Amino acid sequence: MYAIETINLTKKFGDFVANDNISITVNKGEITAIVGENGAGKTTLMNMFFGLQRPTSGELIVDGKKVAFNSSLDAINCGLGMVHQHFKLVPSLTVYENIMLGAEITRKKSPLIDKKVEKKEVQKIIEEYKFELHADDVVENISIGAKQRVEILKMLYRNVDILIFDEPTAVLTPQEVDELLISFKELKNQGKTIILITHKLREVMEVSDQVIVIKRGRIIGSKATKDTDAKEIARMMVGREVVMNVNKEYKDSSKNKTAYSVKNISTKNNSGKKVIEDISFEIKEGEILGVAGVEGNGQSELVKVLSGLMVATEGEVYLYDKNITNKWPDELRSSGVGIVPEDRYAQGLCKDMTIYENMIAGYHSDDKVCKNGIMRRNEIEGLSDGLIEKYDIRVAEKNGNVSQLSGGNAQKIIVAREFDSNPNVLIVSQPTRGVDIGSIEFIHNKILELRNENKAILLVSSELTEIMNLSDRIIVMYKGRIAGEVDGKKATSAQLGLLMAGMAAD
Repeated sequence: MYAIETINLTKKFGDFVANDNISITVNKGEITAIVGENGAGKTTLMNMFFGLQRPTSGELIVDGKKVAFNSSLDAINCGLGMVHQHFKLVPSLTVYENIMLGAEITRKKSPLIDKKVEKKEVQKIIEEYKFELHADDVVENISIGAKQRVEILKMLYRNVDILIFDEPTAVLTPQEVDELLISFKELKNQGKTIILITHKLREVMEVSDQVIVIKRGRIIGSKATKDTDAKEIARMMVGREVVMNVNKEYKDSSKNKTAYSVKNISTKNNSGKKVIEDISFEIKEGEILGVAGVEGNGQSELVKVLSGLMVATEGEVYLYDKNITNKWPDELRSSGVGIVPEDRYAQGLCKDMTIYENMIAGYHSDDKVCKNGIMRRNEIEGLSDGLIEKYDIRVAEKNGNVSQLSGGNAQKIIVAREFDSNPNVLIVSQPTRGVDIGSIEFIHNKILELRNENKAILLVSSELTEIMNLSDRIIVMYKGRIAGEVDGKKATSAQLGLLMAGMAAD
């Protein structure tokens, strides 16, 4: 008997078929990885498993019983839990309050919540699964990795046996990724069944027992992980050979003109605490400067300051000889600075607007799409259609809302918009977060193309491999300061890891 079995499971949205006759089996007590390109239908399938969407046709069988979930509560009661890519936590509540939300324990003969008993219950399960958490910690004050552990414990407290993880490592540091993979193995040893949705093939190869590949809503194949390798999985996903590492030609740009200068920049958060302090660097034309560091060490704030989303309290920023310190995002763009923000939905897109509208966001007054203050619809559609084709953005309808797209395809809208705006300088933060392997290859090659066109690029990424593969020089941030600088050609993960931990590297 399988943990989950589907027979010809189909999901349609109007005329668009998101899942087409999906028939798979998930073995009990194993880790099954489900992989595929952005928009392949992975998340839609998981949403049906978890009761968030109902199938158009076909059968879903859990522990040998045919089920028809009307809600996620139905799925939880049947032993299924899901940890989403974007966490469903209340930041102002404590760890134990978030875990108990919806399952509160009340005092005897009273409607009041018994917080003492709740805390004891949560601490017990924290210790049982050996998670590094404190029941009393407020969620907004803990790390991303700790928040994810809270989400896992929410499900485990409800006695689920099947755990679904949708892109669980997209926002984790390398250390947190390793900790999560260890947790997967421990959960498996305790008899739990895990379904892992991911683009990261290293993780697939390290922890999974079975790999299922989905492409354009259909099952392409299923293999025991021990009988395949990352290259074969990538080929099944994309339909061609994928270059796992970029072929970058190193060149000396030290004599090139300085395109971008950051001089002694500092800023404070809302509490008045300095979050970045005395940051200085230059980027030459035709150079990629990588910024590495464990998440939470000032990289996000640096990008926000340089993108016009936070105010620099000290220091100056120059585009060639022009002072652009504390300019608004639209002023920066009109000056020739392209911006790919860290958070695609909070800073880069409007989910309730159309794909066409998002394609010109920030550039809506450009002569290509606007004349005498009037938007030119034909030009907007022509420009957008060209970018959709050029960047292989998978859309059900070209003028649908961005909210209908997968995370990876939404990211490609920002990349297409900013990369094709002909900037002199590009500020690129987390460009491949939640993006499939074929698209990662495409985006990396585009970044290198822009470098070869003499653009100056600031690349901020939590993916150390990405930083090392693309950067000509690398600076490492630690506690809001630059801990050190490394030549991209000579950089090693060990050397960068020491700097990321606040220790001097030889």
